[in-house]
Amino acid sequence: MGKMIVKSDITYFDATKLASLIRNRELSSVEVVKAHLDRIEAVNPKINAIVTLNAEGALAAADQADKAIARGDKTGPLHGVPFTVKDALDTAGILTQRGSRFFAGNVPTQDASTVARLKSAGGIILAKTNLPEFSTWTESDNLLTGRTNNPWNLDRTPGGSSGGESAAIAAGMSPLGIGSDVAISVRGPAAFTGIAALKATHGRIPYSGHFPTVTSQWWHVGPMARTVRDVALAYSLLKGPDGADGYAVHAKTAIADTARISGQTIRVGWVSDAAFGPVDPEITAAVKAAATQLAALGCDVEEVTLPFVGDPLSPLMMMVYAELGPEIRKLAKGREHDLHAVGQGIYDSQDPSFTDFNAALRKAEALRSAFSAWFDQYDVLLCPVTPMTATPHGAQELVVNGQTVSWLHVMSATSAFNLTGLPALSVPFALSSERLPISVQLVSRWLNEDVILQLGALLERRGGLGDTWPSL
Repeated sequence: MGKMIVKSDITYFDATKLASLIRNRELSSVEVVKAHLDRIEAVNPKINAIVTLNAEGALAAADQADKAIARGDKTGPLHGVPFTVKDALDTAGILTQRGSRFFAGNVPTQDASTVARLKSAGGIILAKTNLPEFSTWTESDNLLTGRTNNPWNLDRTPGGSSGGESAAIAAGMSPLGIGSDVAISVRGPAAFTGIAALKATHGRIPYSGHFPTVTSQWWHVGPMARTVRDVALAYSLLKGPDGADGYAVHAKTAIADTARISGQTIRVGWVSDAAFGPVDPEITAAVKAAATQLAALGCDVEEVTLPFVGDPLSPLMMMVYAELGPEIRKLAKGREHDLHAVGQGIYDSQDPSFTDFNAALRKAEALRSAFSAWFDQYDVLLCPVTPMTATPHGAQELVVNGQTVSWLHVMSATSAFNLTGLPALSVPFALSSERLPISVQLVSRWLNEDVILQLGALLERRGGLGDTWPSL
C-alpha cells in the first residue's frame, strides 16, 4: 500500500504531480479541489489574494472530472487540476472586476483565450486573484477588493500587478495560475513570493480577453506556478495563435532561426549591478551563485556589462501611459472619485508629444537591435529579477545597497524585456537573511523559451531556498 496522502501535502503538490495522482486514481479531483478550498478558507483572510471564489463551479467540474476517469475517457494534461486566474482576464460566468470600481459586478460571457486553453486541457477554475487597478502598479491594492499581503511576511507586498496570483500560489491556495506582465508583473511578484513565472516572447501567448486592451503591444500573458516544470507545462498549453490577437502570430512549434543545436555548449552571460544597479548584495550573490552552478553543469559562463541597456523603463512607461491615458479618461469621466490613486495618476497624466512618443519608439527599436546583436554571442542572459527582496507596503523610497532609490527601481531589471519582447523566466533560488525569497532571471533570444525553461529547472530552489515555504 502506498503512503497515505494528507491534505497539507495536496496543497503543496505541483500541478504536474496532481494531474498524475488524479489520472492514476490515487487522488480524486474532488479531494484536490476540496483541499484547496479548505486552504483558502484557512489562510486567505490573512493574505487577501483570492477575490472571487468559484467553489460550487469547481466542485461540480471536479465531480465530472472524476466520472470521466471512472469511465476511462481520454483526459488532458491538467485533467481535474484546479487553477487560478488574475482578475484582469475574462472568465465566462465568473466575476472579472479588474481591480476597479468601474467594473464592479462585471461578468463576461466568454473566457480569455488562455483561460479557455487551460480548461480545454482539463483544468478547473478555482478562483480569481487580486491586482492593482487596471493592472498598472507594483503593489496589488485597489478600492474594490483591497490589498494583498505577502505570505512570507504580511507587512510586505507580494508585488504587482499579478501579486494576488503569486501570493495564492506561494501560500498553497492554488497550484497553478495565469498572470500578465507589462514591465514586471508576473516575474516580480513571482520573485517576491518564491515561485516561478514566465514572460514568453511577445505574441507567443495570446492576450485576447485581457484588460486593458489598448496596451497589447507591451503586455504579455504568462503562467505562474511553484515549479518550473509546471510553468513549462502551462506554457506548452497556452502558446500559439488564437485567431484574435494580431500579435499572436507565431506557430505553436516556432523556434528562432538561430536556435542552438541540442548538445552544444550553452553560452551564458551574467550581470547584476553593472547593468541594473544598485542591487542588494544578497541578490547579486545569488546571481553569481547561479552562474557558478551553470558553469558546473557545463555551460560556458561569462560575466558581462550590457552598457546599451540604459533606462528602458522611461520609454516603456511613456508609451503605456500614452496608450492607456485616453482610455481611462473616457472610462472615468464624471466618476473620478471612484479611481484608486494609481488610476488617478493615469487619468491625470499628460499625453506626450508626437516627437517624444516617436523618440521612445526609437529607443525600443535600438534596444531590440542591441539585444539581437548580443544574442549572436550568447544564448542566455542571467540577471536579477528585482534589485531587492519584497518591499514594505506602500514604500515610495527604498535603500538598496546604501543608495536611496524610487519605488520604480523595482522594475529596473525587468522592463527591458517588455520593451523588446524578449522571453524571461523568474526562477526561485535563494533565501535572504530576512528569510524572504530571492529569484534569478533567465532571458533568451526571441522564441527560445525552451532553453531558459531547461536551465531554470536545473537551478530552481538550489541556491539555499530548498523546500522552504511560508509558514502561515
